[in-house]
Amino acid sequence: MKALLDTNIIIHRESGKVVNQDIGILFRWLDRAKYTKNIHPVTIAEIKKNSNSETVKAFMAKIGSYEQIEIPTPLQENVKKVSEELDINENDKNDTLLINEVYSGRVDILITEDKKIHQKAARLNISEKVFKIDPFLEKIFSEHPDLVDYKVLNVQKKHFGHINLSDDFFTSLKEDYQGFDKWFLRKTDEFAYVTSNKENELILSFLYLKVEDETENYHDITPSFSPKKRLKVGTFKVINNGFRLGERFIKIIFDNAIVNKVDEIYVTIFDHRDEQKRLIELMEQWGFVFWGMKGKERVYVRNFRPSFEIEKLKANYPYISRKKNVFLVPIYESYHTELLPDSILKTESHLEYVEDFPHRNGISKVYVSRAIEPHPKTGDILIFYRTGGLYKSVISTIGIVQKVIFDIKNVDDFIFQCRKGSVFPESELKAMWNYNVQKRPFVVRFMYIYSFPHRINMKQLIDLGVLKGVDDAPRGFRPISVEEFELILKETKSDESFIID
Repeated sequence: MKALLDTNIIIHRESGKVVNQDIGILFRWLDRAKYTKNIHPVTIAEIKKNSNSETVKAFMAKIGSYEQIEIPTPLQENVKKVSEELDINENDKNDTLLINEVYSGRVDILITEDKKIHQKAARLNISEKVFKIDPFLEKIFSEHPDLVDYKVLNVQKKHFGHINLSDDFFTSLKEDYQGFDKWFLRKTDEFAYVTSNKENELILSFLYLKVEDETENYHDITPSFSPKKRLKVGTFKVINNGFRLGERFIKIIFDNAIVNKVDEIYVTIFDHRDEQKRLIELMEQWGFVFWGMKGKERVYVRNFRPSFEIEKLKANYPYISRKKNVFLVPIYESYHTELLPDSILKTESHLEYVEDFPHRNGISKVYVSRAIEPHPKTGDILIFYRTGGLYKSVISTIGIVQKVIFDIKNVDDFIFQCRKGSVFPESELKAMWNYNVQKRPFVVRFMYIYSFPHRINMKQLIDLGVLKGVDDAPRGFRPISVEEFELILKETKSDESFIID
């Protein structure tokens, strides 16, 4: 397999700086999965023009480790049309030359963080061949689960005083924020959320949150904030490693906002590094919008007052509506906690779920089904029913449907639709697709919302009248009434602050 690498990825790799750990992770996995690392002549020309002579020298010394495309492919007609529509400057045209090699089949994939290149890929219907770093690593983990010995510890809440400030992870933060070291030491007794590599304890992600009341002074933010109770995302950094840590931390932010009953969440962030641009893009997906400036930092705000719009499920997350249909959905014991780790049962060992996997971290997840109608629709509520019999089966989790995908072309399309949120490796997804050629599976994308604080089993559901008997256990998507949903919320002792209407 041939992977073409974008110019910026090569530059970051050869700059010798430790602030780009995610590039190092990418290169290790390219080697493990036996991809050849290809480079385009236009990239070589761009790097030779780089103002940093050390970067140029380092690259020229290592150019032999890349497969060079000696003779570029002539620009394909469809690529030429996209170029005429979107290309504004020389850099845009150079990027088009890269995507032309993928479109023509000269290379198998292109790896780039450039948003405009991904836009071009979508226009050319080759998005499945153009990857950002994190999705590419997710693809590798799905295709080669046997290669995954990269152990990531689950999120831990630690005192600042127990976090290694000299870890290379903090280099970019020290460069961007004058006095970061002193600020960090002042926080010794406060908490932050971190993940780390189990083998060497190197930090992979870090999140610090602060609750601010209506008396907080925002004189340095333009335009200024009006008085509100807010959650400040004080420090937030994630290294790309394919484990979807960014989305896991977004969930932690929203969990804290719910618990502290804030009206708004905000973050101040620079945007001159790729890692910062990725976080901004991630936060925008989840409803953060640009507000203004704090010095040279950009300020993004997320309204957190209860709201629900069917077209804005992510922007309104984690709120759901009582007016939508509610379904009981079965999930086998062996898959339950893998897909829904926040809903781990008291009878299960937490030690088995200390290490992370991509499907555990995502808010957005995938449920595969062959169930007959009725089927849920976007915005509908799912209540997951962990199978196990009269006393061991329990309802554990609330989710909300993002999309139901029936029109799946082939096995490759099925794997593509499932990869980002399924517990299944690629080999099992292929087996599921081919199990019954007359009745192919469909995909339900949903968002994890809430874990019931008190679990009720099948016996209790029968006693409450939600199920009519042992033969009434959900086998597909079993609709329940609004009254039955209210009864479940009451019996599970749920906090209903995330439910509106």
